[in-house]
Amino acid sequence: MASVDLPARARLEARLEELVDDNRFTIAVVFPTLGAVTLLASAEGLLPEPLRFNPALLLFGVAVMRLPLLAGLAPVVTRRAAVGLALLCGYTYAVELLGVRTGYPYGAFEYGVDLGPMVAGIPAALPLFFLPLALNAYLVTLLVVGDAARRAVVRVPLVAAAVVGMDLVLDPAAVAVGFWQYDAGGAYYGVPWLNFAGWTLSAVVSVLVVDAVLDRGALLARLDACRFMLDDLVSFVILWGGLNLYARNWLPAALAAAYGYALWRTDRFDFPER
Repeated sequence: MASVDLPARARLEARLEELVDDNRFTIAVVFPTLGAVTLLASAEGLLPEPLRFNPALLLFGVAVMRLPLLAGLAPVVTRRAAVGLALLCGYTYAVELLGVRTGYPYGAFEYGVDLGPMVAGIPAALPLFFLPLALNAYLVTLLVVGDAARRAVVRVPLVAAAVVGMDLVLDPAAVAVGFWQYDAGGAYYGVPWLNFAGWTLSAVVSVLVVDAVLDRGALLARLDACRFMLDDLVSFVILWGGLNLYARNWLPAALAAAYGYALWRTDRFDFPER
């Protein structure tokens, strides 16, 4: 059975990689730009009701923007890594359910738009939203820090800080367009500081799991060979940075630009003409 499955997997990975490589600019730049415009038009009431915050369009756009990360990681995801990432998905559901029911560890909040199918009050697509943040933070930190990342005592806290930094970008923009609202508001662009304490906890858990189940050597080799592997982070910078600029959330916009600078420093803004 293994001799049949392995070539089939390799063929699928090759086709996905070719699809992403042939459409890098569309996936990493056009999609998040259109996403930002659509979300702003929805928030401002400029779209008709069937299109306004349409959950199918929203999930489709997010899934497309995740393709470079999926295609990049696929060849290095072993059975051990798959189990670890599945457990991490379970953690995201559990901690989100705890947050919805108790207000901890993220602060009491309510979803303001339809984010697709729900399970016990939690978006079924939650791992699609959260897990890539941890993975992108891990990848970009490995590139930026270089040889120093070989030490776990350096690597783990830096990646966790990068994950929390992404939420410092994402949450204010999400509040600005109405994705969710915190019941008591918050000092950081409507977001309570408790939310970031919760994100620190989840970031540390996520980084420890990712660090334990992924082969860092194989990951670095794949990062070197796969130019588009961080294109999902390019999309993050464009989408959430753009929304923060529109909302005049200057600090989150500056943080988004810092991630863009990290991508530029690591030579990841390279969309070849075809």
